[in-house]
Parts: sequence; C-alpha cells; structure tokens
Amino acid sequence: MRRIFNLIKSLLIGGLVVFAISCAVSRVYPIEHQSVISRYADEYGLYEELVYGVIYTESRFASGAVSSKGASGLMQLTKMTADWGNQELEIDGYDYSGIFEPDLNVRLGCWYLRKLINQYGNTDTALAAYNAGSGNVSKWLGESEYSKDGKTLEKIPFKETEQYVQRVKNNARIYRVLLKVRRVGSGFLLH
Repeated sequence: MRRIFNLIKSLLIGGLVVFAISCAVSRVYPIEHQSVISRYADEYGLYEELVYGVIYTESRFASGAVSSKGASGLMQLTKMTADWGNQELEIDGYDYSGIFEPDLNVRLGCWYLRKLINQYGNTDTALAAYNAGSGNVSKWLGESEYSKDGKTLEKIPFKETEQYVQRVKNNARIYRVLLKVRRVGSGFLLH
C-alpha cells in the first residue's frame, strides 16, 4: 500500500513540476492567435511551429509592431510584400492599413513564407530571404563563396541574417515542444 501511495505521490509531484515549467515557459513563449496560425499554416503547408518561430522572432507577438524599415505586424511585412500578396490572393476588402490585424498579417506572412520555400527549395534559405530579401539571397546563391550548388546557402554573409535564421529555428523547436505539450494536456482534459 505504501508503495502505491509513493508512486501516486511521485506522479502528482512530477505532474505539478511539468505543469509549473510549462506555465513559466508559456509566459516567455506565448501561444497566441492559435486558430489563425493553425488555419494559415495548414492552408500554406507550413509547420505551425515554424510560423510561431517566425512570429516570435519578428515581433514577439506584438501585433502593432513596426520595424525601423517599416515592416509591420506579427510577421513584420512591408507594404510592398503585403500588396504583392494581395495581388496574388485577391483578398476581399484588402487595405494595407489592416496589416496589424492578426488574420490578415498571418495569412500574408504564411503565403510569403510558402512562396519563398517553393522558390528556394528549403526552409533555411527561405528564412534568409524572409530576413534579407530575395535579391540578396539569389545573389549569394550565385557566389561559390556562399553556395557550392547554387541552391543551398553554406554561409550567410550578413551576420544579422545568419543569427535570424538560427533564432527562428531555435524558437520553432521550442514551439514544437510547447504545442505538443498543449495538445497532450488538452487531450487529458477532454477525456
């Protein structure tokens, strides 16, 4: 009997520790706008955690964020990129002033990220283009110093972009775990 009691006690304490750690991490890495992110990640064939990683890296979930270069919203889109996305997607009632709305911003951001992944054939190169621009990345791919095969970047000459790609990937890994824990936790709550 004592053995069963100790086992139950250990499981409860372990569960509380996991819950406390999850709550603490969730304060640093929020899971916001989940239905919007999930919908557009699915629509554009992206991993949810990648979209979370981009948003966290770009704006830390501040939907009103504006960069020094004029990129705006959760996924930090410029007017030029957003307008281009609208031309391709023909969004009803589109107006760039709505870029701070999570639905529009995430939709256009996911569209753009998918376009870059399709263009370059891999996520790392697409992330470099998301940060430094397609023109820079295409130029780097043409230089043997940065790419041996013209398709994959071996080296990124902009330190900021190199760090950006690594931060997005690290944040995506964290979100992969957080989203998995959230799904498992909600599964326990539902059953």
